[in-house]
Amino acid sequence: MKKFIRRDHFFVYIVECANGTYYTGYTPNVEKRVQLHNNGRGAKYTRDRRPVKLVWSKACRNQRFAMRAEKTIKGLKREDKERIVQGSRLDNVLRRYK
Repeated sequence: MKKFIRRDHFFVYIVECANGTYYTGYTPNVEKRVQLHNNGRGAKYTRDRRPVKLVWSKACRNQRFAMRAEKTIKGLKREDKERIVQGSRLDNVLRRYK
């Protein structure tokens, strides 16, 4: 049986929490998701670290790619997440891990 995959655009995003930490997620609507985080209805991690501020996002062609990118970014060191936030391309940062 083939799994259902949404074909709409999805985004992977990084928000900076009030305590300076980063949270990474994926969503079809970045603005709405950031609003949910700030209303305390987003991820458990961000509830006690509000307000959050969107610092980076990237469009992905489907949900699968967004999920993969999220997992990859969550596994990076903070310094590499900072490189992404400051404008380095994700694929350039990932080359350091090959």
